[in-house]
Amino acid sequence: MACYDLARHMDEAPVPLKTIAERQGVPEAYLEQLLGALRRSGLVRSVRGAQGGYALARRPGDITVGDVIRVLEGPIAPVDCVAEGVHATPCAKSDCCVTRGIWKRLRDSMNEVLDSFSLADLVAEDERQAGTR
Repeated sequence: MACYDLARHMDEAPVPLKTIAERQGVPEAYLEQLLGALRRSGLVRSVRGAQGGYALARRPGDITVGDVIRVLEGPIAPVDCVAEGVHATPCAKSDCCVTRGIWKRLRDSMNEVLDSFSLADLVAEDERQAGTR
């Protein structure tokens, strides 16, 4: 939601941490940790000074929900044995596991859905819903 907030206010000055925390109902200390991870990953940037705050490092259409979740939560996988990359946990039964194929398909489906929505899509959906309220 913090990234959505930044996308929603993309054309404004950098957004102070306190402002995002208040709008999203998140403790500042927790939000600072999240934004630190997002900054290190290159999804957000920070601006120091009196008019400082946080902003997206790329256009909202270039950041997917999956990008954000992977930074904050790690690989998207229903079980560790089908996680990808350095987070993969080998399983002694992987060669003969009858459910492994299901878990892989579920992992792939979750990634596909999360990567099909950008932050710009979330802003557009919010605007659409606001028009029906």
